[in-house]
Formats: sequence, C-alpha cells, structure tokens
Amino acid sequence: MTQDHRRTDTQMAQEVLLDDAGFLAEVVQRVLQELLELQMTEHVGAAPYERAAGRKGHRNGHKPRALRTRVGTLNLLVPQDREGTFSTRLFARYQRNEKALCLALMEMYVEGVSTRKVKDITEALCGTSFSKSLVSSLAGSLDAELRAWRERRLEGTAYPYLFVDARYEKVRVGHRIVSQGVLIVSAVRDDGFREIVGVQVADTESEATYQDLFRSLKARGLKGVELVVSDEHEGLKAAVFRHFQGASWQRCQVHYARNLLGMVGAKSRKELAADLRAVFAATSSEQALGIASKVARRWREEGHEKVAEHIEEHVEECLSCLAFPESHRRRIRTTNGQERLNQEIKRRTRVVRIFPNSQACLRLVSALAVEQSEEWVTGRRYLDMRELEEQRREDRQAEGAIRVEC
Repeated sequence: MTQDHRRTDTQMAQEVLLDDAGFLAEVVQRVLQELLELQMTEHVGAAPYERAAGRKGHRNGHKPRALRTRVGTLNLLVPQDREGTFSTRLFARYQRNEKALCLALMEMYVEGVSTRKVKDITEALCGTSFSKSLVSSLAGSLDAELRAWRERRLEGTAYPYLFVDARYEKVRVGHRIVSQGVLIVSAVRDDGFREIVGVQVADTESEATYQDLFRSLKARGLKGVELVVSDEHEGLKAAVFRHFQGASWQRCQVHYARNLLGMVGAKSRKELAADLRAVFAATSSEQALGIASKVARRWREEGHEKVAEHIEEHVEECLSCLAFPESHRRRIRTTNGQERLNQEIKRRTRVVRIFPNSQACLRLVSALAVEQSEEWVTGRRYLDMRELEEQRREDRQAEGAIRVEC
C-alpha cells in the first residue's frame, strides 16, 4: 500500500508540472532571485536594512535582466551597489550560451536559411523569438571579417588563369525589388591551386562595372594573368582587353555551343553539336580553323547562312586555350568550374529568395566564397603548372633563336 501511495504522489507531482508549464519557471526564478540577494549580502557584508560596522558597501536598487533557460525566460532583478563593484557569476553561463546562439544564427544565415525561418527555428528551440531585424543585425557582424577577406592583398604569387562570371539575385532597393548582378572572379595560381579573388555586387553588368572590378583586383596585387575565361559579354570583353593587355581571352565553349545550337531547329542540333565537338577536339588552332571552315561551308550549302557566318566570325574566340599546355585545356576552355560554384551559391540563396538589401546579398555570397576558396586552397592541386612554365621556357628560346637569325 505504501509503495502504491508513493507512486501516486509521484504521478500527481508530474501531472502538476505538466499541466502548469509556468509552475517550474516560477520556482526556478524565485530560487535564482534569492541566490542573487544572498550574493549581494555577501558582497556588501550586510543584509538589507541591517546596520553592521563591518559592511563594505551599500545597496542601490535593482536592474532588470532576462535570463533564457530551458524552463523559459526568467525575469530577474539583479541587485546593484553604489560603488558599482558587484557582479554575479550567475550570468556567465548565460553569456556563453548567448554568444553560441548568436554564432549559430549567423551560421544558419550563411547556410542559406532565411531570416524568417531562423526566427521560427529559434522560437521552437529556445522558447523565445527573435525578430527578423535582430537576426539580420547579428548576421551583419560578419561584415568586417568578410570585407577584410574581399580586400586582402594578392601578393606572393601570379594568377595565370582567370575565370569571370556573373549571376543575378533579387534585392529590395527602396520599395522595389530589383535584379542585381553578383560578379565572381576565380583564378588558378602559379602553384596550381584555385582561389576566389574577387566578389562584388553591382546594379548592372556593364563595362564600367567590370572595369571597377578589374581595377580593384590589380590594386590589390593581381598579376601574371595570361588567359581570361568568360562568356561573351561585350562590356566584359572590353574591360579585359583594357586591363589585361597581353593576355588572351577565351570564350567559354559551352556558352558558345548553346548560342549556336539555338540558331537551328531541334532536328539539326545533334548534327551541329557533333561538328562543334570536332572543331573543339583539334590539337592546334590551324587544325581547328580548318575544320571550322569546312563545317561553315557545309552549313551554308544547306541553307543555314547565319550559322555559317557565326562560325566564321566567332569560333576563333573559343580556341585561345589551344595556345596553352594540352593537359590544361580541358579545364580552361569553359567556365564550368565557375558554373558549379554559382549553382552552389544559388542553392543557398534561393532559400532567402529576396535579400533585404545589397549588403545582405554581398554578405552571404562572400561568406560562401570564403568557404569555397578555403576548400580549394587546402584541397587537391587543380593543375600542374610546371607544364606551363616549361612551355614558357620553350617559347622564350624560340623567340631568342628567331632574333639571332634576324
């Protein structure tokens, strides 16, 4: 009977706590408040209203403080002393947890979780809610670190291969939602590792925008550029020829093929794609141009004048990679590596959908770029650059021999 009675008492106590969710919080709050008062008594050497000759200070009211715990948010009154020397260790753990929570919020934002979803998650996990503006404010504390990374010096190495691409994100500007360009520049260093060297958000993708981007890269120490790989954007091409004189420009072969295949019907695309593969599989510019000439002639005879003209006028833009080591060509003939990076960024940013401002967009893209760049630099070597150095040496020797003969 006694055991049954004790079991019943235990069940009743559990039911009381479960039925009244605030009961346990009130108990914990009362205990912690008494603990604070005892700590103040120990600090000043006297209880409230006690006259003691050995007291070391005087009370001076209370300061409200909210403490978030597993049982909910507790509203405590922290005792204050006139001298301002009293401090309690009670909130030390709370401060650590608060910092960890802020860091978790920022990491969630970087991972592409929207501020609205972050608010819902923290409310479910922590028993308290955070406004969208607070979450965005916490994420904003990343700005200084990310700005330092974007403005870091690019010294101590050359960057022979440069890859440039842009994508677009929806950003709220004023009371309108506009599309803004996210410009990302990655490079292969002369030690064979890849690195993201530039990230910028701009209103438009124009020649002026790209000139600002390239100017800033050169000011930070970018040097040794021999090949710039991108899609066909007139403003980008003009900026490349102006800021990287002596470097070659490689039009992405994949982008070129897509543009050309769009000029014929579905029935002809397979045949045209095979012709382009034959051109791009050539081992030298002379061979590739010879094949391209035959392809253009055949498509002209079949009545596709625009296709023939496009091949004759633009296919050579896709063959700059043939002047570089054969083992490098597969990776420098397209912007596929850059496209994969953009897809990863899109996977994160599409959760946000609409950025509250340009700075929020730049913050998230920069954080993702830092993550990817560090993975590239510490991962596997992308290209063996000794072959490029050997080819440079051979070219210099050939030029020297020509000068001697002259």
